[in-house]
This record gives sequence, structure tokens and C-alpha cells, in this order.
Amino acid sequence: MPLGGGKKCPRCGKTVYAAEEIKTNSFSYHKLCHRCFLCDTGLDSKTVSPHDDELYCKRCHARKYGIKGIGFGIGGGALGMDEGEQLGNVPDPSLRGAPAIAAAYAHSDLTGVSGMGGDRCPRCGGSVYAAEKKIGANNTWHSKCFTCFMCNKRLDSTTLADKDGEIFCKGCYGKGFGPKGVGFGGGAGALATE
Repeated sequence: MPLGGGKKCPRCGKTVYAAEEIKTNSFSYHKLCHRCFLCDTGLDSKTVSPHDDELYCKRCHARKYGIKGIGFGIGGGALGMDEGEQLGNVPDPSLRGAPAIAAAYAHSDLTGVSGMGGDRCPRCGGSVYAAEKKIGANNTWHSKCFTCFMCNKRLDSTTLADKDGEIFCKGCYGKGFGPKGVGFGGGAGALATE
């Protein structure tokens, strides 16, 4: 094999050898190149969110491509008017509030995975062993992955709602898929049961 042959890292363009390889979306990266495009945080299989051939941490991905509006922010900026323009995000005015949850969910690619080696967790793709097994939405999940798809809140049998193989807390499920109109909002006047 000639020198310099083999897989090339899309970030630096250099050859990636097996000892330093991390695969994401069929691309091979060096461990040091497997970093968030915006904040330069090191990533692993649980923290990476690939988008358009770039890698993001979950926080930067949510800020740039996530749902905008009250209740969907991160930290103190949740009530701001920030549309993400500083990150290059051009807001789509048709995606606002609860319908945006359904739209984001419809475009997600998180589906159940099964195969050799026992049950596979649909959230992270890893093998699920009996000691960490949770069951919901006709899938087997790790206990640490058994969280709401939208708000990442830990779930149990009393707080679980599912739709098309994905799991939600009852609050996010209601906002995204429940009835719409006057009296059904999840806005400032709604009662919370958290």
C-alpha cells in the first residue's frame, strides 16, 4: 500500500489509522479532529450531532438547528428573541411553538436498531444488557438513554408517552402531538405537573 493511502479525515485531510479512528456518518476522523464545529469541544458517540457533513455537540446543534421560541431555549436565554442569526441560522416562520416539535420529530433519524449481540438501544445504538434494561415504545433502552426526546427528562412508566418508536415525557408529547387551540396551550398559563 502506498504511503498516504487509506481513509482521509474530512477535518484535516490526513490519513486516519485504525488506532486513532472514530467513525461518524461513514466518515473516519482522528480522535483530535472529532470536535464540535462551533465550540471546538471534543466529541464522542454520545455527544456528537452530525449535520450537513459537519460535527456539532448537542448544545451547539440545538442552538443552530433546534426549535426556537419560549420554552425551547437553553439556560437564561430561553425567553429572548434570539433567532440564532449569529450562528448562521435563518429562521423558518412556519415553524413556531408546538407544531415545531412535530416538524423536528418528523425529520429525526432516531429509529430502533436490532441485530446480533442482543438488544440495541435506539437512542445510542449500543448493546443493552439486563442490568440496564428499560422497555418503552416497543424497544429496549439503556436506563441512561430512557429520556424524553425533546427535553431529555428522565422517564419512568408513569411519565412515558411514545409515538412511532420514540419516547417523550407527557408534557412534551402534549405540546407536540396533543390538541391545539384555545385552552390547550402549553404557554405561561398552563399548569405544570413536574
